[in-house]
Amino acid sequence: MKTPSRLGVAVVAAITAVTLAGCSSASSTGSGGPAAYATTAAPARSVAAAAFPVTLTAANGAVTIKSRPARIVSLSPTLTEDLYAVGAGKQVVAVDQDSNYPASVPKTSLSGLTPNVEAIARYAPGLVVASQNSGGLVSGMTKLGIPVLIEPAVGTLDGAYAQIDQIGQATGHAAQSAQVVAGMKQQIAADVSKAGTAHKGATYYWELSASPFYSAASSTFIGQVVGLFGLKNIADAASKPADGGYPQLTQEYIVKARPQIIFLADNQPASGGQSPAVVAKRPGWSGIPAVQNHEVIGLNDDVASRWGPRLPQLVGAIATAVEQAPTP
Repeated sequence: MKTPSRLGVAVVAAITAVTLAGCSSASSTGSGGPAAYATTAAPARSVAAAAFPVTLTAANGAVTIKSRPARIVSLSPTLTEDLYAVGAGKQVVAVDQDSNYPASVPKTSLSGLTPNVEAIARYAPGLVVASQNSGGLVSGMTKLGIPVLIEPAVGTLDGAYAQIDQIGQATGHAAQSAQVVAGMKQQIAADVSKAGTAHKGATYYWELSASPFYSAASSTFIGQVVGLFGLKNIADAASKPADGGYPQLTQEYIVKARPQIIFLADNQPASGGQSPAVVAKRPGWSGIPAVQNHEVIGLNDDVASRWGPRLPQLVGAIATAVEQAPTP
């Protein structure tokens, strides 16, 4: 079962050690290549070659990439999705064990949590991308003359867009990354607009895990995404600075809060298998409006825990739930 620390290493949100992380579930669908991201943006018809060397400012400081990297290693599920979305998939030679989308990614036993510098170096990469600098990754690769971009979990939508843009610049696909971002913004804005404002103020509960119950407050990335619809987060009242925006809630607290919509980011087998049917059978939950009105929404756990090019899919799922919910 996921824990907040597990989530923070790999999704979404803020950004501390307890962020939503890029989990890996058996539910991910889709194939490799640009077509896998057709819902976010069509591939650019002509991609101008980026000027190299290029110097970018990442979480690990200024990083200079001397030439267009022909061999890339990704140690982050989200960054793997970014790479394929911007058209750099053919340059990717290895991804970590949690990267599973698109389906054709060259998955290996490499770990983003405990990276092995020697194992990574065997792939002779011209660039390594990761969400955190652990296990001496940056220093180890720097000694070998291999640039590393550390792109951590983001706290805002703008942060997610900026990372995709930076991945595009780092790989020679700046034009395509700009088009991906534009498509994401357009689709997200359309879904938010379509949902309207009739449900503004409706309460919701975002479940990261059950037994114990962990949620995401409005201060997190996920909280900000749901906040686009004007919903009220029941976790906010229980959130404290020490929990980093991911409070542990009691079952009694959730039942008493009576959320009108429940989002399950733990519904796949690898994440706990908390389906709407399972939720309905929990003691006392049958009286919660979300359960009574069939507004318990099982999400794709991977999409809900990453901050990359499939964000419009997450926003679309939230929009559908909001549209179908009774007016508060």
